[in-house]
Amino acid sequence: MIGVIVVNAITLGLETSPSAMATIGGPLLWLDFFIMCFFILELLLRMIAHGAKFWRDPWSLFDTAVVAVTLIPATGNLSVLRSLRILRVLRLVSAFPATRRVVVGLLTAIPGMSSIVFLLVLINYIFAVLTTKLYGADFPEMFGTIGASFYTLFQVMTLEGWSGDVVRPVMAKHPYAWAVFVPYIVIVTFAVLNLFIGIVVDAMQSQNNDARNEESEREYNHIITEIRELRREVRALRQPQGLIE
Repeated sequence: MIGVIVVNAITLGLETSPSAMATIGGPLLWLDFFIMCFFILELLLRMIAHGAKFWRDPWSLFDTAVVAVTLIPATGNLSVLRSLRILRVLRLVSAFPATRRVVVGLLTAIPGMSSIVFLLVLINYIFAVLTTKLYGADFPEMFGTIGASFYTLFQVMTLEGWSGDVVRPVMAKHPYAWAVFVPYIVIVTFAVLNLFIGIVVDAMQSQNNDARNEESEREYNHIITEIRELRREVRALRQPQGLIE
């Protein structure tokens, strides 16, 4: 399955090349069709083999949703949905246990991240109102409205050209503008955003610990089962000699 998914990803990438489509466009489309049929057959076999367990497995539902989206008829106004075939590559996520743990860790971190998102939005709103009032008249493209200020502050938060494109031009007319932007960067970029990393790392560590605990429990149960089997065999050997306790 991993090999088929990788081949499908390569074929979908080749379909974006005009030269490749002009040369082998027909075979690529047929190969994509056969791969889609293969995915459908594989899902049907899993449904038959696992029965009701298939619908209780989140990763099986994920695989089904990814394949089902690509089956939407791409005709008329829905022709853009044809590009959604690339979503089949997402099945690689469910193919590797390590990748599954990463995804589950990210999903587990979402509740903890919500409070940080709220704090981030609140801080950005405060600075957006402040910069709009202070610099909106002189720099309407960057700070003319709340929306423009939000976008500019997002650029500053990511540190993408924040000095040469934003802060220094503002400081040319407002020399003390650094007193606004430097604290903003320290608070948002260096403090709040690092909280995201901390929560995600903690969630990943919890997933790894849970995986190790489950493996240890399986090994323990296997050892206990073997010990019980050995005891039954020993008792069976002792029984003819009358040595049963």
